[in-house]
Amino acid sequence: MTAITPHLPVLQVVVPLIGAFLAGLLRRGTSGFLLALAVSWLMPIIAGAMLYQTLTSGPISYHLGGWEPPYGIEYRVDLFNAFVLMLVSSVGAVIMPFARRSIAFETDAGAWFYCMYLLCLAGLLGITVTGDAFNAFVFLEISSLSTYVLIALGRDRRALLSAFQYLIMGTIGATFYIIGVGLIYLVTGSLNMQDIAARLVDAFPTQSRPVMAALAFIAVGVGLKLAMFPLHVWLPNAYAYAPSVATAFLAGTATKVAIYLLIRFFYGIFGHAIDFRALTVTALIIGLSIAAMFIASFIAVFETNLKRMLAYSSVAQIGYITLGIGLANQNGLTGSIVHLANHAVMKAALFLVLGAVFFRIGSVKLHDLSGIGHRMPLTMTAFVIGGLGIIGTPGTAGFISKWYLALGAFNEGSWPLLLVIVVSSLIAVIYIGRVVEVAWFREESPLAATAREAPLDMLVPIMVLAAATIYFGIDTRATASIASQVAAMLLGGLR
Repeated sequence: MTAITPHLPVLQVVVPLIGAFLAGLLRRGTSGFLLALAVSWLMPIIAGAMLYQTLTSGPISYHLGGWEPPYGIEYRVDLFNAFVLMLVSSVGAVIMPFARRSIAFETDAGAWFYCMYLLCLAGLLGITVTGDAFNAFVFLEISSLSTYVLIALGRDRRALLSAFQYLIMGTIGATFYIIGVGLIYLVTGSLNMQDIAARLVDAFPTQSRPVMAALAFIAVGVGLKLAMFPLHVWLPNAYAYAPSVATAFLAGTATKVAIYLLIRFFYGIFGHAIDFRALTVTALIIGLSIAAMFIASFIAVFETNLKRMLAYSSVAQIGYITLGIGLANQNGLTGSIVHLANHAVMKAALFLVLGAVFFRIGSVKLHDLSGIGHRMPLTMTAFVIGGLGIIGTPGTAGFISKWYLALGAFNEGSWPLLLVIVVSSLIAVIYIGRVVEVAWFREESPLAATAREAPLDMLVPIMVLAAATIYFGIDTRATASIASQVAAMLLGGLR
């Protein structure tokens, strides 16, 4: 174990990459599932070991190819990305047992799905662990290309169109990002994130225009990837028509890693040279966040396809996360980071519930779920718990996030913003309440009458995520406590 420990950062990426290669050689879906399950369960162990190491010993620096940074590629793990690595790998590990029945029912992909899933997982973990801006682009493309395939594997023909739409938007986002990185390289002569941050301090006063242009390009490029309003147009259809497991995985991980990348660039790189509070970018982010919180929530109220409803809910919840980024204070940024984790858990639970419902009745239309709560009581109870978390009900993880965001608004002396957080949360009561009312308090629809409780291997991941929604709303040591330390670290480096 002592010999392996120094190589944990690279193993976090290499293991799922090798797993994806092996899964691509397999023909039987069962073999692919077992391989993906083994890899998925190994990832949180590696991430947990690095999180413990960063908590006790500080950041980890791993040099590839024998080249010292900033000239060689560096995998650098601090408390922030160790936290995100743990989140991504844990969500993947919990979701994977659900996949065997769901994928067999919803697709004909077999082992090919697990190959793409592991490739996507490797890409997301690579974005998070790398300390090199160009290397992050490479992993961004790996995760994106595999995501397009995961979405296209849905049996509905609209899945292909959704994948194509995301491909177009994703390509635009990646182009913007790499242009921004190119501008940074021209100014600093470096691609190492830590080195860029140090060099920008000296370069910014004399070369402010290319630096500001780089900031704008990267913000737009990463904003497309994280579905920041109004760059979110690819997300509703992608979530609605992808296989249920792929939707749950992407909702819990892909957008969260993109948010991590945005925070890393804003606070960990540009923030060392630029005073954000003197720029209009924070006001712009706050304005777009408020628009997302209200507009996307209102659209969700009128959706009858529940996967699309939850997709628009995700756009609104991303608005809460970016709101904390825009507030740029201790409590606001803590709320943003903790909601990054809490929303991943809650939304993954909700999408898995819909996956179990689809497995039993072949539909996620609202009217088809009439009375289904009596046929699938445990599954729909999990939906209620996840829904309460999305609303921000006390005792759930969602409340902790919004509490910190409210404190952040209060610290800025912005009572209207505090009111916005409360009122926008109440809109979630409407669209979550519609589902609860239809599922529990109406007569059974013909499809619901044929339903029965989800199989155990699908039910256990749902209940684990639902239990986590409650647990992290009571014990915040593993989320809010670490998020607060991360926020202090990021804000401490600002100009």
